[in-house]
Amino acid sequence: MHKQNFKIILSFLLIFSSTFILSQKKFTIVLDAGHGGSDHGANRSYADIGRVAEKDVTLAVTLKVGAMLEKNRDFKVIYTRKFDEYPSLSDRTNLANRSKADLFVSIHCNSSQRPTAYGTETYVQGPNQNDENLEVAKRENDVIFLDEKDKQTFGSYNPSSPESLIALKLQQNKYLESSLLLGGLVEGNFVNKDKRFSRGVFQKNLHVLRMNAMPSVLIETGFINHPEESHYLASEKGQNEISESIYNAIIDYKKAIDRKTGGSVSVKKPEVERPAETPLKNDFRILLLSSPIKYNEGDPALKGLNYILPLKDNGLYKYYYGVTNMASVKDINLKTAKDAGFRNAYAVGFMPNQKLLTGYYTIEVYAGEKLNGNSFILQTLKDVERNKESGVFYYTYGKVFTLEDAVKLQKDLESKGIKNSIIQKVFK
Repeated sequence: MHKQNFKIILSFLLIFSSTFILSQKKFTIVLDAGHGGSDHGANRSYADIGRVAEKDVTLAVTLKVGAMLEKNRDFKVIYTRKFDEYPSLSDRTNLANRSKADLFVSIHCNSSQRPTAYGTETYVQGPNQNDENLEVAKRENDVIFLDEKDKQTFGSYNPSSPESLIALKLQQNKYLESSLLLGGLVEGNFVNKDKRFSRGVFQKNLHVLRMNAMPSVLIETGFINHPEESHYLASEKGQNEISESIYNAIIDYKKAIDRKTGGSVSVKKPEVERPAETPLKNDFRILLLSSPIKYNEGDPALKGLNYILPLKDNGLYKYYYGVTNMASVKDINLKTAKDAGFRNAYAVGFMPNQKLLTGYYTIEVYAGEKLNGNSFILQTLKDVERNKESGVFYYTYGKVFTLEDAVKLQKDLESKGIKNSIIQKVFK
């Protein structure tokens, strides 16, 4: 009788304990060491320390971050690579989606043609990636997890129902919001803890970000081509500091998410939730400077900033930095511009897909001496217009009526090998 009671009690305890363990879902994080194998990434040789390769630095930092996280039983860590091999970009994102990860962190090193460029950057999903990311989420519907509030509102996931599509769109906004949160924590630690220069948190169209159905960031830990920073990246001290800053950011990120969702706490009074950041009606770019002089990409006058849109307007070249419809990112971009030395920079609003009421946009593909008929530009493009002003020949191509279409046309020209073109606004 006692044995039978003991068996019943033991069975009950086993069932209870296993149910409790299963209910405590671990926070799954995929750590991605950039590059690897035959893909060395950014690299440069120095007389005193030899070659510094991005693939080696990223692997060392990733393994250090993972080792710290694995000591915390709340985390499940998955690596895209743990040694010198090259998983494809699709392999990395597919692994994250199949693993139903809560977070994806890709670790990289930066490089620039300018040896003076330095500092850290963190990237999140680009401003034009929502549609593509939504399609990934629809295909990967088994890794879409709605929070309790969304479950109550939308019920179970059904890819064919309009309600589920609305839920997925909300989820995409949450991915971006969460990614921005982690990006800010990472860059904050680099600045406050490691006393390094942060270039900011940016949105960029990157495969490893847009193809993930979860919050995702790509961290640029520093510039390989900068002598001082590359020595820091290659050092044990530097790698320890970088990994600790990323680790602490992930811990703080999870705490923030747990506070918002209730985490694994069984009994908790409801908190007043801060409303999710709502996208602004306008896109915002940061105007760095206006000048009668045309600067090409990488010119020292642009102070190492990337993702600059030059726009010719009334004979002046205006240089805009970044683009976003999120107020928090706009503020970060403005701070980055001012930290880079553009003290008079300010945000300018652009209404998305607004057509010009008068005039049009065209692409200035060349300015200078008269081109001969065998020039690459004239051989590549048809219907190029030529004008002469003050002894200078200006060649322009195309006619569109929204800035977005002008940007697309400019990118199409770049794919054909025509670089350093300028979008020009023509008033007629």
